[in-house]
Amino acid sequence: MLKYILKRVAAMALTLFIILSLSFFAIRLIPGDIAGQGAAPELKAALEARYHLDKPLLEQYVIFLKNFLSFDFGESINLYPRRPVFQIIRDKIPTTLQLNIFSLALTIPIGLACGIAAALKKNTWVDYAISAMVVFNVSIPSFVFATVMQYIFCYKLEWFPFLLELEDSSFSLSKFWSMILPILALSFGGISTITRYMRAELFEALNSEYMLLSKSKGLSKLQSTLRHALRNSFIPLCNVIIPMFMNLLGGSMVVENIFGIPGIGSLTSASIQTSDYYLTIAVLFFYSCISLTSMLLVDLSYGIVDPRIRIGGGKVRE
Repeated sequence: MLKYILKRVAAMALTLFIILSLSFFAIRLIPGDIAGQGAAPELKAALEARYHLDKPLLEQYVIFLKNFLSFDFGESINLYPRRPVFQIIRDKIPTTLQLNIFSLALTIPIGLACGIAAALKKNTWVDYAISAMVVFNVSIPSFVFATVMQYIFCYKLEWFPFLLELEDSSFSLSKFWSMILPILALSFGGISTITRYMRAELFEALNSEYMLLSKSKGLSKLQSTLRHALRNSFIPLCNVIIPMFMNLLGGSMVVENIFGIPGIGSLTSASIQTSDYYLTIAVLFFYSCISLTSMLLVDLSYGIVDPRIRIGGGKVRE
């Protein structure tokens, strides 16, 4: 197990280096002026000199890597001038965490309940209704839900504020009320994903041989389902639920922009729009770390939940 983890960590480091390098060169290709349109030539020259943008591209890349390896991740150029980029990301995390924790707390139990109900009531009106809901939610992006709900509940009915309440950084009832629509917009897709996986896995488990064996031992259908079918159905769901936990820090770029939420998602789009090179690279690196870590945790979780699953090519000894 340790050897496998070390190999994966080494592969993650190589992948992050490649992503970092590709991000550096790709962002330089994005059209835009570091000083903004209409800026004085003297200001533009001063900014380029400060951030080494007046040097050849390869030399800029070498300087960037040296600074990065010494844990100097650079400063924001336009959005938050001269502030360290990872300090900016750190300040944005609490708002994104609050939004996504509530979204996940809604997504997982509802998704599991709908999936279990659809599997137990397969080919009935319950299954058909839940399947139709899944298809509907999967077919429509979260930003469409966000826009429609904002129009109906904020503009027409005036039940909720248009934008997130930002009285202070702490949590409050008014802030939670303003977060309800973004939470719902982020939850619909996750609910459908978990429902679809849970329905398929539980239905397969209910028709497996070990369920017939458990019934022959005198267990009732409820006991067999709780002890065996549900437990085995949860194993493949690790591939879905664990990345959801890791993506708590990621946020949603479009939904955060629609509701004016100052989180990681809105920071990403703003940094790209303003040609804030180092901030954009830092955000992409942050997302990459989250994604790769979640992939590693998914693989490790399979071995923890079910030791029979082989990790790194090793076999479980009887």
